[in-house]
Amino acid sequence: MSRTPSPRSSPSAGSAFRSAYDEAFAGWPGPVEAVELPTPYGLTRVNSCGPAGAPPLVLLPGGGATSAVWGACAAAGAARTHRVHAVDLVGEPGLSVPMPGRAPRTPADLADWLDAVLDGLAPRGPVTLAGHSYGAWIAAHHAARRPARLDRLVLLDPTQVFAGLRPGYVLRALPVLVRPTPERIRSFLAWETRGAALDPAWLRLQDETARFPTARPVTGPRPDLARLADPDVRVDVLFAGEARCHDPGRAARAAREALPGARVGVLPGTSHHALPLTAATEIARLLADPGGLL
Repeated sequence: MSRTPSPRSSPSAGSAFRSAYDEAFAGWPGPVEAVELPTPYGLTRVNSCGPAGAPPLVLLPGGGATSAVWGACAAAGAARTHRVHAVDLVGEPGLSVPMPGRAPRTPADLADWLDAVLDGLAPRGPVTLAGHSYGAWIAAHHAARRPARLDRLVLLDPTQVFAGLRPGYVLRALPVLVRPTPERIRSFLAWETRGAALDPAWLRLQDETARFPTARPVTGPRPDLARLADPDVRVDVLFAGEARCHDPGRAARAAREALPGARVGVLPGTSHHALPLTAATEIARLLADPGGLL
């Protein structure tokens, strides 16, 4: 599958969004190669950096976060040890371009979409696949269906994989999901992160995601955890110790019980939404050295 740079972007991405998007990538360790990969569900934007011959690392963001959320991890060292491929989720805010009438509707659809992305990025070998939040849910579903495509699976505070969402978190998030505004997004993030200092460029980009049409994310059952127990796939799971979306201690215990061969840890002092931003050094260390953090 060919990969060529393209100036096209989602028709929902206006000039203010594009300006904020470009600003968020200005701090990445360069150069950053931006490509759009064809998939059965439209064009998928991938931003890549790091040595061309390094092991491939595919990063899936949480819902609404865009691939820009991985800049701190790339700068903290992930782009020195890997060829980093940060993906804009299809149907979510970002520069991926969904195909009209072909939106993914099931976890199986998302697995097919991610298969096409991996075909374009690393067709000849297994990859390390890492996801945060909703991106971790997608990664886990893909890994359960296509374990042979992965060398390693890294789940960063995964939601709806080992534990359900707390009702209080859902109530707080509902206004942002139903009618997002910059003020609602900022208020929700300030509450969930307990006022953590977040990257101003990333926050500006989050403001602009409110202008995208509200899209219903794919939902469904939890991944088949028995398939994730395949000894041929290394699995690391890192929970945010201050997460409000679920009980991190209980979720970690459930992960250890379901995947006895996985390495599971809880990182104290970090919230769910802030994890890729404020714990970038720890995440980069985990990605570089499987024995170094958990």
